[in-house]
Amino acid sequence: MKIIIILFATVLSWSINCSNSGNTDKNKESEYSVEKKYRAYVPDELTAKKIAEAIWLPIYGQSVLDEKPYHARPVGDSVWIVDGSLKEGALGGTAHIEIRMKDCQVLNVTHGK
Repeated sequence: MKIIIILFATVLSWSINCSNSGNTDKNKESEYSVEKKYRAYVPDELTAKKIAEAIWLPIYGQSVLDEKPYHARPVGDSVWIVDGSLKEGALGGTAHIEIRMKDCQVLNVTHGK
């Protein structure tokens, strides 16, 4: 009889702990989802420019530094577009990049000619 009562109490305790921890995990998960949804990995113009330069340097080399100042502009609340600039009277194109704000994914990288 004692074994059955102890076993029942153990199972009941385990069941309560599982249901409570499930709710706690669910609450944490929903809080995390809400936080993640509104957090941007590329929150501002300066960050977008630094990421652009880090991507451009291995692709286009040191010459991309001649295209400073870089110009960054948001497109809605989801993408940063960063372009290099040409010195007055210079011929050619500039580097261009599109970076998604929420996860820093590079959507497009090109360079005009």
